Amino acid sequence: MAETLLMARSSPPSKADAGAAFVLESKGSWWHAGFHLTTAIVGPTVLTLPYAFRGLGWGLGLASLTALGAVTFYAYTLMSKVLEHCEKHGRRHIRFRELAADVLGSGWMFHFVLFFQTAINTGVSIGCILLAGECLKIMYSNLSPHGPLKLYHFIIVVTLVLIVLSQLPSFHSLRHINLASLVLSLCYTSLVAGVCIFAGHSKNAPPRDYKLDSSQVQRSFNAFTSISILASLYGNGILPEIQATLAPPATGKMVKGLLLCYSVTILTFFSAAISGYWAFGNKVNSNVLNSLLPDSGPSLAPTWMLGLAVIFILLQLFAIGLVYSQVAYEIMEKNSADTNQGKFSKRNLVPRLVLRTLYVVFCGFMAAMLPFFGDIVAVVGAIGFIPLDFILPMLLYNISISPSKGSAIHWINIFIMVVFTGVGIMGSFASIRKLVLDAHQFKLFSNDVVG
Repeated sequence: MAETLLMARSSPPSKADAGAAFVLESKGSWWHAGFHLTTAIVGPTVLTLPYAFRGLGWGLGLASLTALGAVTFYAYTLMSKVLEHCEKHGRRHIRFRELAADVLGSGWMFHFVLFFQTAINTGVSIGCILLAGECLKIMYSNLSPHGPLKLYHFIIVVTLVLIVLSQLPSFHSLRHINLASLVLSLCYTSLVAGVCIFAGHSKNAPPRDYKLDSSQVQRSFNAFTSISILASLYGNGILPEIQATLAPPATGKMVKGLLLCYSVTILTFFSAAISGYWAFGNKVNSNVLNSLLPDSGPSLAPTWMLGLAVIFILLQLFAIGLVYSQVAYEIMEKNSADTNQGKFSKRNLVPRLVLRTLYVVFCGFMAAMLPFFGDIVAVVGAIGFIPLDFILPMLLYNISISPSKGSAIHWINIFIMVVFTGVGIMGSFASIRKLVLDAHQFKLFSNDVVG
């Protein structure tokens, strides 16, 4: 019975699979995959990079940023090869959970991956809504410093916009939005880096201190929390679903998409991390924009530049929220939609409207209730991204393609798995601990974000 169930989960989707037919339709080119990947990886969470460096310092921060980038590019390339290998043997997988269950031959892996993907998708969706609400609040506070509106009011606005956008029926239908997202990421990262450099040279610049915590224990906790944040920034956890949007055969297309994505990633990540940490040191906020607009004293950068950056960030957040919701929508539609009727038929339109709206409302409610942006990023990185993006790709490659046990790639994969298993365990403990500690600072539906 278990074997039958596993085969059903691992087999290619049938015509009756509404999740595949409607949400993960395969029509894209390699550059479309590159747009999707870039939106999934390069987002306004880059604003937390200086904050991550606060727990690592210059040397370890730059080394970790470089190493995690190299490991994730390597891991995603291996994952793509595993998907291509399975497709050549007649088993095309469009879902991460089905790929893992097939290669590892265990039904429980299906639920294991499903759990972590759900943690990632929901966590990122909550973080996007929270950060978008904070961006609106920043603009509002600048225009009306004593205005009555609170953070949760802006979160409600963002949630309503995402409810409308969530009705776009498929992942492929986001390709133009994600191209705009790529351009926006380059624009606001350049602006943020520029205003950080301006702030660092300003006469009102705060004194800079790059020292780490004096307590060795606290320093270790901070380091693992920071690494978890970096892991979440490089992670995506949905590469098989992105590769599923490619028109078959997908051979070689994802590598091109990854090269496009990482060209943007290197430029944006390093410029934001270096400029933000240089300008504010270990006093930097979990959102560097808050450091540029301190609660007391003058703004540390031209208002028009900050306003433009915030607008670009706000617009891209909608694209990211849409991308990370696709797995949830695919799961819901697989069980609720009917492929015998059209995508926009009343039979399929009504359940899609109701279920997607409920999902977005839930994420918006959690964002308003628990405004811990930096801490949410760290927890999602440790619990979700590290297992899916730093451990499973190497394991799947070693098992499915079976390189020689004496080969370098076999042992490199094992080394990466062992190291990041330890990092994931410690990072989970450290990031959850920090979330619990920060939770005592705020009441529910606070008007401020922890950081």
